[in-house]
Amino acid sequence: MGILDGLVGLFSGGNDPEAAKKKRLRNLVKDLGQNKYSRFYRAKTEELQPAFGKFLHDVYKVVASAQVLLQNAALSAELKAITVDFFLDKDLKALKERLSAASIQARAAVTPVKDLSAAVKKDLGAFVSAFDTTRVNGIDACYNTIIALVRFLSFDFYFVLKKFDPNLTERNFSRVPRFQALRASEITEELKDFMEFSASIEEDRDWKGPFSVLKIYKDGMDAVNIDQWGKVIRLLKDVGRTRILELILQYTLRDPLWQSIPKPPDERVADAYLDTRKAEIEGAIDKIQYDKRSAQIEQLAKTIFGSADVERLANYTHKGNEMLLKKNFEGFTRIPAMNYLKAFLLDFFKKEIRELCDLLLVRGQWTSNVLSQPMSDAFHEMMAVSDQLSAFDETLADNGEHGGRLKQALVKVDRDKGQGKYIRIILKTVNNNAQRMINSASSNLITIGRNFKSLLEDMQKKPAELIMNWHELSGASEAPLAQRIANDYKRIYYFVQLLQFFTGPVEETPAG
Repeated sequence: MGILDGLVGLFSGGNDPEAAKKKRLRNLVKDLGQNKYSRFYRAKTEELQPAFGKFLHDVYKVVASAQVLLQNAALSAELKAITVDFFLDKDLKALKERLSAASIQARAAVTPVKDLSAAVKKDLGAFVSAFDTTRVNGIDACYNTIIALVRFLSFDFYFVLKKFDPNLTERNFSRVPRFQALRASEITEELKDFMEFSASIEEDRDWKGPFSVLKIYKDGMDAVNIDQWGKVIRLLKDVGRTRILELILQYTLRDPLWQSIPKPPDERVADAYLDTRKAEIEGAIDKIQYDKRSAQIEQLAKTIFGSADVERLANYTHKGNEMLLKKNFEGFTRIPAMNYLKAFLLDFFKKEIRELCDLLLVRGQWTSNVLSQPMSDAFHEMMAVSDQLSAFDETLADNGEHGGRLKQALVKVDRDKGQGKYIRIILKTVNNNAQRMINSASSNLITIGRNFKSLLEDMQKKPAELIMNWHELSGASEAPLAQRIANDYKRIYYFVQLLQFFTGPVEETPAG
């Protein structure tokens, strides 16, 4: 800038922000007067004119019924699913049906869970891979176009129009409205909303697809007449291109720099849909596995104990777990297995199986002590587990090592969050101890069961290879010895099958 230009700017107020603002406002008045839609606004009185009311009313007539019809569409999960389905071909729809929870459940009745899981995983992979970039972009574009329409429909035309004509009746177009001029300052926020919502209505979008989806969503009803909607879009875009509403707001707000910032919808419907489908399918398989596992456990428990509801411990129980779960703690996680183990020890092992083991190990003349050692060790380990289990349960009594501390910590935890970590450490310790006993019992019963099976076979051999005095042992047994060994082997076999559902790694105890 030259010296002369600088002097001119200085004396003309070029460096004065307020003067610059006034100049822009004067220019706004000029632009408003020359605008194609200058009839919408009178700058001198700062009033929106009846012509603007008529413009809104013309749009309102086209969209009024759709406002009611699509009132909750933006929150509808069904609409998202219908949008995705609209882009699926016949084969993909058939594949989707195969992956439904009902179909998977039906297949589970005739297919082993392992095979079913593999088949479903293969089907799911094929289904997901069909969602290539073209399909995903098409789905997302269609849904976002629908949401742009729904947002536009959320604009309260009636509220604004009633300010132009207080006698206007909502969604009644039999009467010719009589619009009056309105101070623009009364509806500046509404004008901002209208600009934002209408900016997302794109003229070059494919509207046939979105309207087809909406027709399915509304059970065959057309949301909007597509020809009339086409006219509305062209009108909105024409008004938008002139920037008339932006100029009106700039002048009304006395802010020549104000601009509307469009916020077009940008939802990733396809990705969210696939994530949901994956979760549903995995959940269906998990439920089938859980139901089958539960049914097998129930059947085995009934076979062994006569009932699936077995509770022999005093403290490591569902009742003892209630307060822990109520406070949102993990609680006692091995309750069924530990009570099954206690019942087996009391009902079978410490009576019949113990007597049989004593007979075979103490009075039996083994060809080698090495042969009897594994069974002897496993038997004594099981007796140790029995003692450990009783002591374990006692530690959870109110006056026990863990029970008393848990009870006190639960009382304090609501006001002292540090107690929560303390409770979790105790629970992890307790559940780890339970898991160790379950694993130990399973391992040792497998050893005892294998030896029983070997001894049954040995009784039939001539000469015997493991025990030399079978005749003497048979005479010392009150019931037929072979039948006793077979019955106890069968009990152990079933119980080991039951325990196998609960064996697993011991989790790491959190640091204190």
